[in-house]
Amino acid sequence: MGRGQRSAMNLSQEGAGPRGSRDRVLVFRFRVRWAMRGVAAVVGREPGVAKAGRAPRMKATKKLSKVTKAGKMMKPKRTAKRLLAVANEAVAAEAARRARHLKALCCVSGAERELEELVFGDSLNGEEDELLRRLARPRPVPAAEGKGLQKESSDSEMENEAKCDLLLKNPAWVDEDDEAEENVDMTHKYRKDFMKSDAETTLTKKKLKKRLEEQFQQAMGGVPAWAGLENRKKSKRTLSDSDSDEDDDLLRRTGNFITSSESLPRGILKMSTCLPANQERFANGKLVTVQFHPSAQVVMTAGHDRSVSLFQVDGIRNPKIQSIYLESFPIYKAHFSVDGEQVIATGTHHSMFFVYDMMAGSIIPIPKVRGVEEKFLRNFELSPDGSFMLLIGTSGYLHLLSMKTKELISTMKVNGRCTASAFTPDSSKIYSYSKEGEVFIWDVRSRKSLHKFEDEGSLEGKCIAVSKNNQYVACGSSSGVVNLYTTDTCLKENRPKPVKSIMNLVTAATCVTFNPTTEILAVASRDTDEAVKLVHLPSYTVFSNFPVFRKKQIYLTQSMDFSPRSGYFSVANNKGKALLFRLKHYSFF
Repeated sequence: MGRGQRSAMNLSQEGAGPRGSRDRVLVFRFRVRWAMRGVAAVVGREPGVAKAGRAPRMKATKKLSKVTKAGKMMKPKRTAKRLLAVANEAVAAEAARRARHLKALCCVSGAERELEELVFGDSLNGEEDELLRRLARPRPVPAAEGKGLQKESSDSEMENEAKCDLLLKNPAWVDEDDEAEENVDMTHKYRKDFMKSDAETTLTKKKLKKRLEEQFQQAMGGVPAWAGLENRKKSKRTLSDSDSDEDDDLLRRTGNFITSSESLPRGILKMSTCLPANQERFANGKLVTVQFHPSAQVVMTAGHDRSVSLFQVDGIRNPKIQSIYLESFPIYKAHFSVDGEQVIATGTHHSMFFVYDMMAGSIIPIPKVRGVEEKFLRNFELSPDGSFMLLIGTSGYLHLLSMKTKELISTMKVNGRCTASAFTPDSSKIYSYSKEGEVFIWDVRSRKSLHKFEDEGSLEGKCIAVSKNNQYVACGSSSGVVNLYTTDTCLKENRPKPVKSIMNLVTAATCVTFNPTTEILAVASRDTDEAVKLVHLPSYTVFSNFPVFRKKQIYLTQSMDFSPRSGYFSVANNKGKALLFRLKHYSFF
């Protein structure tokens, strides 16, 4: 058999591919046919068949070798073009040779057909025609790329179809262990906590994975943003945002929020230190008051330098909004009205006080109130409903004024000297703390004393506060002890037992305040530097990370306040600064 015949047979084998037993039989049939024609060509019955296709390929090969030798003496560009042309001629000659071979395979004489039917039968004639049609399909022409001659050999369509058929075939065997779910032993010491009952000694991997996801989501309060699939395609710039970006989202919100945070954990309070609230204008002297606006992102400061300043709280710059100056009037205390439209300020050595109307931009002096015989008006409290103003006078007198008209309504008196007072959240009662350590409870409507009890261990009363949910009453004494009572026991017993006695201060407790959610109680003393403690109320324990150990930052505390939704905590000190801290547990201002 000649080289042309062998190449044709190889082509037939390549074109056939492993399509099954029928194609293999057809290929064997073609081999027999080529063998018969080769013998006929040798004996001379069909001259020229066995040698068909040899001459064109030999000519193309010789021509290519001549061009290669001649190209060594020619320029590189002409050589490349010449080689490409010769390669195209060789490809065309090969295609013509392939077509002649397929045509020769299709032409079968009667004697060959009868012999094939005797050997193979006549059931494969249709498959033979199909195989010949597939072999006759045009092959993709290889492309020449780069500087030299490079032929890209690609598989024929028959080979691609054969590969697809192989991929679609079923696997030869299936391992049953692969389909079975593997069980995990839940009695292991690291997995006991995930068991919901004693019967769950084993769980499948899928169920264990789902249970781990549920526990993670419960601990995180839902699926965090970074774990959501829809958030994975977001820009990478969100990864470089600082903690201040979280504060920016907080500070875009104002007004009354009805959503509440989850319970505050004990031990460590997550917080960050911001620039002072009055960074753009420090007070020249002692800062006696710091208070957040009840509905806006504003904080007020007032001090002995006779000024009241308003600042916008953003946690970054805290720009100043406005400052007013009260001539010859060192401020003892300043307070926002309940609606946030006014600021009431009392002086250190005056019997009058000022009202600053922020909406009208006017300062209204309130001269001596008729019926109030006091030399100095210093300490005062405002009722949460905005109806009353309580002036704390000397010799135990309490003067109840109308907030609207600033006129006297009634006067009450305690035994001894009153040092501090506080309204209940519903404005129905008043708690008055005397210097002798007794607490009087007054009914606002009738102005009568409802009850009196003694603060346990108190030598001299200093400050008092009632929680926003009317659950606790905190009394601070000169010994530094802050006793925490429940309101129920205060109304029933004469000598109630405190639920907790806070003894973390070594000097007189001069300031106590609750946060709006009644989860934190802040206690402080103005007699010692860094004498501030934050108490976790559900557990009655002190947060260990505030103030920062061995870092002098707060100095002498004069006043403290929480923002309306506990997002910020501010401390006014004797250096004229209103220190600002971001409480990260709370989401809102």
